[in-house]
Amino acid sequence: MELKTVILQDFTRVAAFVGLYLVLFLLAKWMKDFFTPYKINHELTKKDNLAVAVSMCGYYFGTVAIFVGALFGPSQGFVKDLVIVGSYSIVGLIFLNLSRIINDKIILRKFSNVKQLTEEHNVAVGAVQFGTYVATGLIAAGAVTGTGGGLETAVAFFVLGQISLLIFSFIYDFFTPYSIHDELKKKNIAAGVALGGTLIALGIIVLNGVSGDFISWQENLTNLAIVNLMAFIFLPIIRFVMDKLVIPGGDLSNEIIEDKNIGAGLLEANVAISFAIVLNMLLYNVI
Repeated sequence: MELKTVILQDFTRVAAFVGLYLVLFLLAKWMKDFFTPYKINHELTKKDNLAVAVSMCGYYFGTVAIFVGALFGPSQGFVKDLVIVGSYSIVGLIFLNLSRIINDKIILRKFSNVKQLTEEHNVAVGAVQFGTYVATGLIAAGAVTGTGGGLETAVAFFVLGQISLLIFSFIYDFFTPYSIHDELKKKNIAAGVALGGTLIALGIIVLNGVSGDFISWQENLTNLAIVNLMAFIFLPIIRFVMDKLVIPGGDLSNEIIEDKNIGAGLLEANVAISFAIVLNMLLYNVI
């Protein structure tokens, strides 16, 4: 095959998938408008609502994660690849939008998220939603990757990944020396950033448990259980240890609670995500 022909085919393939992503991006925006009980454009342009903007950034990151996850897998031909990637991406977008409703009712269950975002312009809540969307996008991306399964396995492992996310939110709230909901209601951005970052960290780890080829229910569920166990044990331990070590002579939790130090919240989020990346690679070589 001539070099020109190869280059033309590669360019055509890349251009087609870029076009597909743009279509899916517009679809993601439409779906978000449809499922959200407020006008996003109005909040962003007329009210300059930073809280909604932060939440939307997480949503779009989640959208990208889903699309990239759908790209993985052996090629089955140009046209069929477009259909498969588009179909799984749409399924992932449905997951992403449904998860907001579920997570709003459970993770941030003690107040109205819509009111906090639209009336209070609560950036702390926006930061948690940012983390939830990114984590959900990663879980959805993992659920639609690999071979050997189908729509039923994708749905099953996405649901199990969401359950992992919800369980961990209770564990985080239990081990954190302050009330997450109280701090968020006080518009403590540091607390919101810390929780949002930790949810992303969990999403990175759970991604390992829900992705890859489907071999059997027993083997894949066992892998997910191992990944969850590692995350549930090590993430709280890392937070406790780093609470005393990240700021020498200080206390990360006190900085978040008393000083509402956004830098401290960013540090906690960074430590959690960094550790999740390391643990994810270690588990990838073991599982």
